[in-house]
Amino acid sequence: MPYITATDGTSLHVKDMGAGRPVVLIHGWPLTGDMWEKQTLALVEAGYRVITYDRRGFGLSGHPINCYNYDVLADDLAVILEQLDLWDATLVGFSMGGGEVARYLSRHGRARISKAVLLASIVPFLLKTADNPDGVDISVFDGIKQEIRQDRFAFLKSFLPGFYGTTMLHHPVSEGVLDWSFTLASMASPMATIDCVDAWGKTDFRSDLQSFTIPTLIIHGTADSAVPGDIAGRRAADLIPGSVFLEYDGAPHGLFLTHAEQVNEDLLKFLAS
Repeated sequence: MPYITATDGTSLHVKDMGAGRPVVLIHGWPLTGDMWEKQTLALVEAGYRVITYDRRGFGLSGHPINCYNYDVLADDLAVILEQLDLWDATLVGFSMGGGEVARYLSRHGRARISKAVLLASIVPFLLKTADNPDGVDISVFDGIKQEIRQDRFAFLKSFLPGFYGTTMLHHPVSEGVLDWSFTLASMASPMATIDCVDAWGKTDFRSDLQSFTIPTLIIHGTADSAVPGDIAGRRAADLIPGSVFLEYDGAPHGLFLTHAEQVNEDLLKFLAS
């Protein structure tokens, strides 16, 4: 079943691999479900059923003009869980994907879900407001959207090295990984790439966190410049009772690749607990 149809008719490209307890991996912006290559291999080999999918507007899924808010995105996730008849599932959300995990739990409940993982996630709230004074100023998100409008491909070329923590002296990923990531990101529609900046940058998930009544693992890197841990991972851990918070020293945003062995080890340990 490579495609599942969302409630509004949008086709969602889904990969369903392996057998065992299901783990649903939800990708970050501006990549696709294929970003989970290292995790998929480790999980399938460990005896889990792994489901990845391309968010609407990205990869091989349909590219509608609008509808990129988290209510719609969470409903897309719900359709996938229902169509594949998944139960006792673990949801793993990276970066923007953490928002789907939070909104799904608050909007659809935990009946099908046994555990949750927030990996370098944007949850609970990035935007600077009067009651979130340590957040990111709105001008940053507006600037990103303007750069994408001017030259989306130049933006991606400049964005991706920092995503993985690449500097003149530090090369945690190969040129091949940067090229591959650029290809994945280039597959997205320009509308989705722009509109999702508002979704992950401005959506307040603080009230959604009350729905995290299941075991939750939160992982964040101390060198994450895209989604600073002090306003995201660490704060989510403070707001989700009983959650387990792991902080990777020196890890950048794209820790699913730069620290893949550590991420896989901690994920498998959490799944088995």
